[in-house]
Amino acid sequence: MEIVIADKSHTVYAEVICKTIEDAAQVRGTGIAKRKPEYIATKMENGNAVIALDNGKFAGFCYIEKWGHGKFVANSGLIVHPDYRGVGLAKKIKHKVFEHSRNKYPDAKVFSITTGLPVMKLNSDLGYKPVTFSELTDDQTFWDGCQTCKNYDVLTRTNRKMCLCTGMLFDPKKQNKDESKKVKENVFKRLKKMKQNLFLKKDKK
Repeated sequence: MEIVIADKSHTVYAEVICKTIEDAAQVRGTGIAKRKPEYIATKMENGNAVIALDNGKFAGFCYIEKWGHGKFVANSGLIVHPDYRGVGLAKKIKHKVFEHSRNKYPDAKVFSITTGLPVMKLNSDLGYKPVTFSELTDDQTFWDGCQTCKNYDVLTRTNRKMCLCTGMLFDPKKQNKDESKKVKENVFKRLKKMKQNLFLKKDKK
């Protein structure tokens, strides 16, 4: 199994990717925005997609979308072929596309909207936080892409404030602050432990 950043040579898989996404939507009975093979192929050609292959057979896929002039990016269309589900492949693809997004767009906020609990768990493990739709991109083109979803009427009735999907966001600025705070806390804990050990040694003397 190989999980790689897709390129032009992988566009031959665009049809099966779209078919797998559509079939998954019907089985789950939930909304998944449809994508055309041409759109998927463009993502591959631009280096904005990750594909999993098993000796040349399509196994899984996910792509990157850029919104709000690069202020936001979304990891969308995460799909695993039925033959490869239940073996942790989705997690590997998600980690790969997230890492690629962070390297290619280091200052962008990474977001996701999904109805799937497994995807929410994957997002949470990567540092995403649940947010309201108002904290996501206001790029109208992104929300227009939801029109092919069966739940689009819910989104329009609520003036785009909520839907059956959950919005999740990874903010690199907040993440850096959290990491810095953790480092300071760990340093403090180490210093505290060192001092406690010194006092214990003195008491023993």
